[in-house]
Amino acid sequence: MAAAARTRTGVDEGVGLTALMVAAARAIETHRSDALTRDDYAEHFVRAAPATADWPLHPRDVPDGEADPLWGRLGRYLALRTRALDDQLLWSAHLGARQVVLLGAGLDSRAFRLDWPPGLAVFELDRPEVLAFKQRVLDRLDARPTARRVPVAVDLRLDWADALASAGFDPAEPTAWLAEGLLPYLSGAAERRLVATVDRLSAATSTLAYEAVIGPESAAVRGNPVYTAARERIGVDLLALFDADPRPDTTADLTARGWSTTSHTPFEFTRHYGRGPRPEPHDALAANRWVFATR
Repeated sequence: MAAAARTRTGVDEGVGLTALMVAAARAIETHRSDALTRDDYAEHFVRAAPATADWPLHPRDVPDGEADPLWGRLGRYLALRTRALDDQLLWSAHLGARQVVLLGAGLDSRAFRLDWPPGLAVFELDRPEVLAFKQRVLDRLDARPTARRVPVAVDLRLDWADALASAGFDPAEPTAWLAEGLLPYLSGAAERRLVATVDRLSAATSTLAYEAVIGPESAAVRGNPVYTAARERIGVDLLALFDADPRPDTTADLTARGWSTTSHTPFEFTRHYGRGPRPEPHDALAANRWVFATR
């Protein structure tokens, strides 16, 4: 067996590598004195993957600081997104959601780092190789979740409802669903199927939070340093990974299904929390929307 094959982790290329990029951004944020969120597990995920063993994990490792397009600007965005979605999930849980379902959980550590109400279950859905890598790192750390954690190995492009039910999910209970950074990588058809499944499995008062990208983006936006730095410095070609299909209007779909929805730009949360990216010309972040829906 070739050495490259022996060291494959399941998160060392393609969309899997973006999970490590998010983890590195969370690690850098964790070491800031004014951190929006803390994730003490993130740096261990990054260091455990050979492809990312030399990535920065501390603000001092980013020479240009917040001016750096990758670990500064994009990193601030990812930290802000983490905090906003943390707060949304905890709000849903304290209002009565008994289940949290992380769609495309990646290297998310919310089952370990958030203060969940007693009796809550966190279902983590992702590809088996991603969950296996994650579990190896967590086992080495002897990590203990703060809720009942249930990994569910699925391909979210296909049918996953039966696997979730077999893992103990109860569609009669209110659920807080999260699709953080997932939908842009799905085809339009797969996104519509996923939303239909969430709708079918959601009891009254369930919530759904997700990130959407409106487009298409102009050539000037596609040339933004955020995209070029990610591609040239760490091999993450976000534009190539985003599905080229026209995006469905998921917000309108949810509204037609009886959900109430609100859509926000990330810059609204920059103002709310007092830290985060601000608009710039030909902005790679301006097309992003964070949508919160309640059934």
